[in-house]
Amino acid sequence: MTPSDTRPARIDAQHWGWRHAGRAAWAVAGLDLHIEPGERVLLLGASGSGKSTLLHGLAGVLGGDEEGESTGALLIDGAPAAAARGRAGLVLQDPDSQVILARVGDDVAFGCENLGVPREQIWPRVHDALAAVGLEVPLDRPTKALSGGQKQRLALAGAVAMRPGLLLLDEPTANLDPAGVGEVVDAVKSVVDATGATLVVVEHRVEAWLGLVDRVIVLGGAEGGTTVMADGSPEAVLGRMGERLAAAGVWVPGFGPRHPSAPLVTDGERLLHADDLSIARVRRGRGVSDAAFAANIVASDIELRVRAGSVLAVTGPNGAGKSTLGLTLAGLIPPAAGAVHADPVLGQGLGADPMRWKSRELLTRIGTVFQDPEHQLLASTVRGELEIGPRALGLDEATMNARIEPLLERLRLDRLARANPYTLSGGEKRRLTVAAALATAPRMLVLDEPTFGQDSRTWAELVALLAELRDEGTGIVVVTHDDDVVRALHAERFVLGGAR
Repeated sequence: MTPSDTRPARIDAQHWGWRHAGRAAWAVAGLDLHIEPGERVLLLGASGSGKSTLLHGLAGVLGGDEEGESTGALLIDGAPAAAARGRAGLVLQDPDSQVILARVGDDVAFGCENLGVPREQIWPRVHDALAAVGLEVPLDRPTKALSGGQKQRLALAGAVAMRPGLLLLDEPTANLDPAGVGEVVDAVKSVVDATGATLVVVEHRVEAWLGLVDRVIVLGGAEGGTTVMADGSPEAVLGRMGERLAAAGVWVPGFGPRHPSAPLVTDGERLLHADDLSIARVRRGRGVSDAAFAANIVASDIELRVRAGSVLAVTGPNGAGKSTLGLTLAGLIPPAAGAVHADPVLGQGLGADPMRWKSRELLTRIGTVFQDPEHQLLASTVRGELEIGPRALGLDEATMNARIEPLLERLRLDRLARANPYTLSGGEKRRLTVAAALATAPRMLVLDEPTFGQDSRTWAELVALLAELRDEGTGIVVVTHDDDVVRALHAERFVLGGAR
């Protein structure tokens, strides 16, 4: 295939399976599936059912024999997907992880350059792709200056510029605010309307995509074989099989999970507070001018309180500084101005400034979950990841196991205990990092997007677990775009502003 082959692609999975190296379980096993050229498919399924693995296989990025084992055939237009270079464009869920180069135009051109597109064709493609996704910014605009929704449209433009016959989207709106979700869905519609490309999109929350797709496929199983649980029009699949699919963990409109009860305590003791706080993405220091530092201050005049037995939900648009605020409250980056004060009940004699606490001292006081799970994975096994904190605290084996085993079971990680964390699905990685933070039993938690990538069952289990911790006296800060989490945990909302 050549990069200029823009015909809508046909997909055939013929008893296809994939297993990561060192994993006993198959991520996908014995899948049979056919997608016709030009179809627009919403691919659903419970967390860990193999959706992302299938997309990565179609994009040819699963790796060779040293990274895993495959069976059967996965074909694009009758050729092995791994050999169909340039036929598939893949867009992932994390906008930041897909930005490669410093300027918008260079970033969009990157894929074309890798495909060997003649230089005189690249820049017209770049202009066309940016217009197709509605990203009207100068080619020399710094990519770091884009909002989350703009970065996701930038990633889409990079895929479109390669002119693929198959567009693959792996939870492209998972970390976006509602406005960003609308931007991305509208951009995808413009692209597929204009190109006729075959579309396969994986999402847990389906409402935003129902007006765009014409077919819904639901995957199930894995160990004994990956099955197609349902396949048909959105109306047929979600309407007639909604209750059954919801019971299997699929997010189905009108079949949402139950919410926990209201908190037992409404005015718990204060654990931490911020006064006249300003936050910045860079530290003041050598090589950073006052002007550069001031330009990176993303929010100011912040006043908030974190109390035992309550949940504070930090919300707002992409780019407003929510993650930066979370890391500042967690004692991991310094305030740009003002202060974060730990109250004595949290500091327990260590002083009021969490930035001055040692890592071991933070473990039992403030547990943190980053937005990107891979930024905090350290061990070679899932179980080993959960053991890091307790071992650093010097806990004996019996005490450590008493903490770890319930977390593995509760968060559906027990069957993965010996797996390499990097081979997990996105939702499984998220549950692992939450479990690792809980393993040290901190008095306060700062969780950045704790429910992304979850099916309805694992979402409900995570939320129920957080509600139990809240009622046991833990103070919880949740950075989230998920309004259902805010409502389910009866959280106090702290809204950060910021221009898009």
